[in-house]
Amino acid sequence: MDSIFHEKQEGSLCAQHCLNNLLQGEYFTPVDLSSIAHQLDEEERMRMAEGGMASEEYRTFLQQPSGNMDDSGFFSIQVISNALRVWGLELILFNSPEYQRLMINPINEKAFICNYKEHWFTIRKLGQQWFNLNSLLTGPELISDTYLALFLAQLQQEGYSIFVIRGNLPECEAEQILGIMRVHQQQRPRLIGEDEAQTSMGTSGSQSQADVGFSVEDDDEELKRALALSRQDMDVEDEEADVRRAIQLSMQGTVRSERSSECEVFDVKSGITGDEQKGGQSEALTAEELRKRRQAYFDRQQPQAQPNLPQQPDVPPTAGSGSANNASEEYPQQESSQ
Repeated sequence: MDSIFHEKQEGSLCAQHCLNNLLQGEYFTPVDLSSIAHQLDEEERMRMAEGGMASEEYRTFLQQPSGNMDDSGFFSIQVISNALRVWGLELILFNSPEYQRLMINPINEKAFICNYKEHWFTIRKLGQQWFNLNSLLTGPELISDTYLALFLAQLQQEGYSIFVIRGNLPECEAEQILGIMRVHQQQRPRLIGEDEAQTSMGTSGSQSQADVGFSVEDDDEELKRALALSRQDMDVEDEEADVRRAIQLSMQGTVRSERSSECEVFDVKSGITGDEQKGGQSEALTAEELRKRRQAYFDRQQPQAQPNLPQQPDVPPTAGSGSANNASEEYPQQESSQ
């Protein structure tokens, strides 16, 4: 991989990087491309002047900026085409009907130039392998033969214009080395912006920690510490949940014991049989049901007790007499049962 020439992005000189990465050397400078652009501008001006230098079209053309270059370093396809013509190379539009009728497999080509808006980059075959030589990457990116066609199709969907390079490219060191050995790329390159952002973040983080007297630790250590703290928080939450659950269960147990004791007392007072008592253990009785059972029991006891009583003249009952009789019958039964 070190033998592959790869110019990284500087300013907006992507056209220069594209050409040099294609030719695998520092063949063109911004000055060279600017000269070609000025030459194209002069040729266009001369053609416009043929229609009359006093014409409105000619005056409008002179007022417009150059269409072949700008101050940012962008160069048009005409500049790139003229620069490649010096080396006997030709550009053919990849998706043109003329080229598509040839039905050529992309892996049988030598190189491609891709353009989207104002960015240019090269895809070239070195040896028997394809490489993405985009100047926005930190290094060359290996492309398999299987992925090449998919990559070109993806670029077309994203709006890229793709041009096929026809002609004999100049010899280079990478072509000779990769012609006898194959490359196995372990890690793909990143975009330059991402790489610089990670580098700057790491640098600023180390400086801030150095200022306060702390040492920089690895990302793995930070991740382990974060996981440990999260586990501690989860353990504390689990313990608190267990305590609340235990308190709730204990309160429920207390309520159940109070209800069971009340049921036993009511069973003794109301004279519930053993079968009914077993049934009461299986399902909880409400206070209303207990009250109804006691009332039914008192209703059964009163007819049985009346024949044993001597006949007395009808005397209106005094206040509390009924409750006193009931109490006198109720308490002896409770004592005997106890």
